Amino acid sequence: MFYYLLKYVLLGPLLRVVFRPRIEGLEHVPSSGPAIVAGNHLSFSDHFLMPAVLKRRITFLAKAEYFTGPGVRGRLTAFFFRSAGQIPVDRSGKEAGQAAIREGLGVLRKGELLGIYPEGTRSHDGRLYKGKVGVAVMALRAGVPVIPCAMIGTFEAQPPGKVIPNIRPVVIRFGKPLEFSRYAGMENEKAVLRAITDEIMYAILTLSEQEYVDEYAAVVKAEQAAAKGEKERRFPRAPLS
Repeated sequence: MFYYLLKYVLLGPLLRVVFRPRIEGLEHVPSSGPAIVAGNHLSFSDHFLMPAVLKRRITFLAKAEYFTGPGVRGRLTAFFFRSAGQIPVDRSGKEAGQAAIREGLGVLRKGELLGIYPEGTRSHDGRLYKGKVGVAVMALRAGVPVIPCAMIGTFEAQPPGKVIPNIRPVVIRFGKPLEFSRYAGMENEKAVLRAITDEIMYAILTLSEQEYVDEYAAVVKAEQAAAKGEKERRFPRAPLS
């Protein structure tokens, strides 16, 4: 109930005014039955914009940090995500990844839409990064199509760290469903999972026209943070007189 209240009364109309989204390819999203919508992830706003424009309910696998934040803001965020039916995902290791796959498959078995960001985290610089293979595992095990989706302009509207978004139009573009039945029964083959994931990421890239980086976003973020920390350690700022 709260999901539809947010979509049609509280949040959806506001999002349409602020972002004036242009939707392309909505006919590619099936009107019924299970499917995965796999998109790029540029902004916190992505979590709300895609559900706002889809005719069907979609459940996202959301990072667990959204459900465990401190203070009033953290509790409000957790309440919002739980009420909207989103599923927390622990991204701390391999076993956590398996738990996320189980949760995602549970959504698909109910005949619903599952939303996932194969990059695993928001892009910190607007580029598209290498996808993780969990999306391929779920597509094969559930035997469902994958609809690629590109969010365009949301990075400029609300880049990382910006709380109040800029008022500007965005584009939400859906591509033709990708079907992988030819790989049925091969969900344990690493090369197959990599090939499927790369095909999905290429479809997203074609829709979004981003620059592509063949590395995991989380790894690049960690390396940049480490390099910044080392620079600050070696060249500390002089105290203000």
